[in-house]
Amino acid sequence: MSRIVDRSLLNKAKKNKNDEFYTQRVDIDRELQHYGKHFRGKTVYCNTDRPLESNFVRYFYDHFQSWGLKRLIATGCTVEDGGRGSYFSYTGLEEERRAFEAGEMVSLRGDGDFRSAECIELLNEADIVVTNPPYSLLREFVQIMAGNRKDILIIATVNAITYKHIFKLIQNGKVWLGVGLGRAISGFVVPDHYELYGTEARINDKGERIVSTNNSLWLTTIGIAKRHEDILLTKTYVGNEDEYPHYDNLDGINVNKTQNIPSDWFGLMGVPITFLHKHNPEQFEIIKFRKGDDGKDLQIQGKAPYFRIVIRRKTDTQHELTTAS
Repeated sequence: MSRIVDRSLLNKAKKNKNDEFYTQRVDIDRELQHYGKHFRGKTVYCNTDRPLESNFVRYFYDHFQSWGLKRLIATGCTVEDGGRGSYFSYTGLEEERRAFEAGEMVSLRGDGDFRSAECIELLNEADIVVTNPPYSLLREFVQIMAGNRKDILIIATVNAITYKHIFKLIQNGKVWLGVGLGRAISGFVVPDHYELYGTEARINDKGERIVSTNNSLWLTTIGIAKRHEDILLTKTYVGNEDEYPHYDNLDGINVNKTQNIPSDWFGLMGVPITFLHKHNPEQFEIIKFRKGDDGKDLQIQGKAPYFRIVIRRKTDTQHELTTAS
């Protein structure tokens, strides 16, 4: 049965600044299994998480020894403490373990906002930031992480691909998509006062309220094998020209599905934004987003297809050189 999801959920959340979407442990387990070796000897910072409640914090706490972490830091807002933020630091000491298990947190001076000087100071002590940042603040969050040259592994809305600053980071090979996308992220825990939108909204066996947006992905700066896997090109342009119409305002062709990229075309092509989930920078070059040579949206016979990313396949020689390097 196909998955029917109310895609307006996160858009409503952004409009109303309802950002309390908490990641389920099953989704963290599924994604982070691909990154373990990159965390050895590193300090991990979960900077938009309530330490006692966050599944991210619990994950790294549980894997602290086996992953060889140096330190785990977590900060977030504690509503019960008059809006002051809470702080947790773990280096594997027994007294820290007892404090965490007993729910003993240190209060911050401020509210625990990741943008505060207090949290930026902690950010400077970290190597990798792993969290589910507020979607309404996603642009600012990524800018701060990039500006401070921190590795990230975060959950974001699919629309983040279209944000100018984030797209530029992806285009320049500084940020890329992780493994999980869309249906691979099973849903988020929301507070009691949130309406359960969508046909797959449910209450799980823990009594948690779950919504499935089908509109999220993982963004990261951490190298994973998937990023270096070529897209298998099984289609050809020659003999199937009708399937690849040319744009009115760009010397290039339209490709409706990533799997239909032709193997014999080395010019410009417009592909769906979900291409980025399979993008190998050694195989393709990202040229620009959405616009034709006239600065207007790409058009085919006067009509604009849904958002397209303009790419160009690297020649076999270029591919061999980048792969070898």
